[in-house]
Amino acid sequence: MMYDFKSLLVTREGPVLSVQLNCPETGNAISGETLDELLAVLGALDDESAVRVLVLSGAGEDFCLGGDRAEFPALLAEDPGGVGLRALGNKARRVCDALASTDAVTIARLHGGVVGAGVGLAVFCDLRVGADTCRFRLPELGLGVPPAWGGIMPRLLHEAGAARIRELILTADNFDAATAQELSILHKVVPQDQLDGAVARWIKPLVRRSPSALRTAKLMLNAYANAHRLADATLFDAELLSSALTVAAARS
Repeated sequence: MMYDFKSLLVTREGPVLSVQLNCPETGNAISGETLDELLAVLGALDDESAVRVLVLSGAGEDFCLGGDRAEFPALLAEDPGGVGLRALGNKARRVCDALASTDAVTIARLHGGVVGAGVGLAVFCDLRVGADTCRFRLPELGLGVPPAWGGIMPRLLHEAGAARIRELILTADNFDAATAQELSILHKVVPQDQLDGAVARWIKPLVRRSPSALRTAKLMLNAYANAHRLADATLFDAELLSSALTVAAARS
């Protein structure tokens, strides 16, 4: 596995792969390049059975402030029909699917702002720990677009419950780490200087587990979580996002 990326800092220590979003100047906004590099890392895990745990974090003051909205006008200028936007949306979904389905146990290490697509990346990780100063937001409606990034909606509804997620999406209100833990968006909340210790305490037993048992457990958890879904409406997410942005651009 090659670790030479522009928007990620990827390191490995034994069975633990650390993937850091590494564009602090943009608040680690998720660009098409970031998605491509995440897909490269997650795809390579298929051939790296010795990697037992993947830790996802962010450089700088924030974990991730959402999708890179600066890309949208350029993509629409290249193709006003929204083909580029749909391709971007489909990449996001593939990244989130890969985070959920990879054999490695995925841990999100969160601090600072966790917004929009940043929430999406986090909730598709198996385990999530955040600093007590984390700030969360699902801002899409306030920006005039549907919450259709990466297939996030059913994941949030399953993890946190429909009533509270409805409120957070419709109001686009900020919420803190304590609320995120109450909603099971976070499993643990600790002072920021204890984040690495909390991650290490999860890693220690995980790397001792049988790889086949871990893999089977993840398959079971994902299967039971999705058993109630008769159809996967998130397949339309890229189309919905592209259509909304194309219409908004035409009206502006």
